[in-house]
Amino acid sequence: MGEVREERTGMLSSFMQVSTFIERDRASSSERKLRLPFLAACIGLMMIAVCLQGCGSDEPKPAAEAAKPAEPAIPEDVQDAAKVMLGSDAQILLYGDLAKTGKQQVLVANVVPNTPKSVVAGTVVTRAVVAENDDGKWVELFRCDEYLKNQKGFLALTPLQAMTGWKLQYENGPTQGMSLYFTPIKSGTSERTLPIAVRWNPETKRYQSMDYSYTNFLMEGASLDHPRSTLR
Repeated sequence: MGEVREERTGMLSSFMQVSTFIERDRASSSERKLRLPFLAACIGLMMIAVCLQGCGSDEPKPAAEAAKPAEPAIPEDVQDAAKVMLGSDAQILLYGDLAKTGKQQVLVANVVPNTPKSVVAGTVVTRAVVAENDDGKWVELFRCDEYLKNQKGFLALTPLQAMTGWKLQYENGPTQGMSLYFTPIKSGTSERTLPIAVRWNPETKRYQSMDYSYTNFLMEGASLDHPRSTLR
């Protein structure tokens, strides 16, 4: 009898352990059932965030700045004329209605390659010419070589000593047209020299130098022996 009682007690204990395990499993299943919607919601939010981030990266970028208008192509006959004036290494720096007269003009120069650094801005040139198209023929209006000259003679403020090079600065304004600034290069000296401004004079209809205030035109001289500086 004692053995039967112990056997029944053992079976009851085993049954209680199994019941406890089942109840725990049920509790775990309930917790998992509660967790599944929460996990699904989190996953859904993460997917939405990823999609939004992807869409943001695919948004159209701001339009690039408008490209500057291309400079007009230089006709072949103009390039040929430049080579006739200053040789095969002539460079066309400006081309168009440079004097605002309605006629095509061109600024050509022999540029020294690898311009050395200097306190004076500009491009080193040995020669420069401004020419105008007159009924298909290119006519020279201004020349820079050892001196600054136009059709009438030497420009005022031109150095008496022959120059082998000049620092050239140039600009083409919408109303006044082209302005040139020549600074003589003097070898063996650190002396600062003011640039000589040259611009088209609509009254005399030729290129002339200007005073150092850049407001008044100066008359040219036939020679350098007695340079003239009469204002006009």
